Amino acid sequence: MHLLIIGAAGMIGRKLTEKISLSQNIGGVKLDRITLADIVAPQHAADFAGECQTLQMDFAEEGMEERLIADHPDIIIHLAAIVSGEAEVDFEKGYRVNFDGTRLLFDSIRRIANYTPRVVFASSLAVFGAPFPNKIPDDFHLTPSTSYGTQKAMSELLLDDYTRRGFFDGIGIRLPTICIRPGKPNKAVSGFYSGILREPLNGREAILPVSEDLRHWFSSPRSAVAFLEHAATMDTAALGSRRNLTMPGVSVTVREQIEALRRAAGEKAVALIRQEPDPAISAIVSSWPQDFEVTRAKAAGFTAETSIDEIIAVYVEEELRGREFNS
Repeated sequence: MHLLIIGAAGMIGRKLTEKISLSQNIGGVKLDRITLADIVAPQHAADFAGECQTLQMDFAEEGMEERLIADHPDIIIHLAAIVSGEAEVDFEKGYRVNFDGTRLLFDSIRRIANYTPRVVFASSLAVFGAPFPNKIPDDFHLTPSTSYGTQKAMSELLLDDYTRRGFFDGIGIRLPTICIRPGKPNKAVSGFYSGILREPLNGREAILPVSEDLRHWFSSPRSAVAFLEHAATMDTAALGSRRNLTMPGVSVTVREQIEALRRAAGEKAVALIRQEPDPAISAIVSSWPQDFEVTRAKAAGFTAETSIDEIIAVYVEEELRGREFNS
């Protein structure tokens, strides 16, 4: 079994690679070969017993997608994207990567006779737009209010249609905001959600640009990896023609995040959060959905954390090696 990960140098791609290189399988299916591709050179999967190829390339450059699938990988996990904030600032770059690159990849697969790989596409909650009900149901319409959300929504429609036509076996997973992201902040507008927890847990100041009343939908990096593994090997027949699913998560306010931080690390950590309102960030994130009914995803076997405390515990365990804090 040959697995291709596009966007393998990103945080989720790296964590997925680490997991499968240790287990030698994905979702219980043994892997003989993995190909890791990104615009930044991905790290070689040192622990993987099979063949590992790394490719440094811009998958959105015309012709590169044919190189990616030249060896007909059985499973393709598409994580490559320009994040929300950058896609909003740089209109052309956002469309070139988030939509044109995806379309080129899908069309390259379509043109190969008798080749129907499993394609897992990482989508986003940004495909939805206000006004929202208290809980967004599985059949809620796609009316994105940002360029990033529009790019993801169009890609979702392509995935549904190309799957319907039998060009590949696709599944799109709308990832919650991943929290707590390790490492340095990226250009995602939602980055502060991780920052207000990650930075204080590491003894550093964090900036809070929005109201503490703002509510959002989260899951951990560990859950994101599990979503991808399950999507890569699950039986998709029960999904029918609707192949895009909102993943399980936890709906909490910024205030509830801060209270969970207080429980985990005490007042000293909370004191490192500095409020610095940013109207531009507030305008974007307040237009995003806040809570979901994820009946279809749960029925299909996807699971995640059930509290923000669990999400913080995952970060402390995986990134801080189980460090204990003095309250």
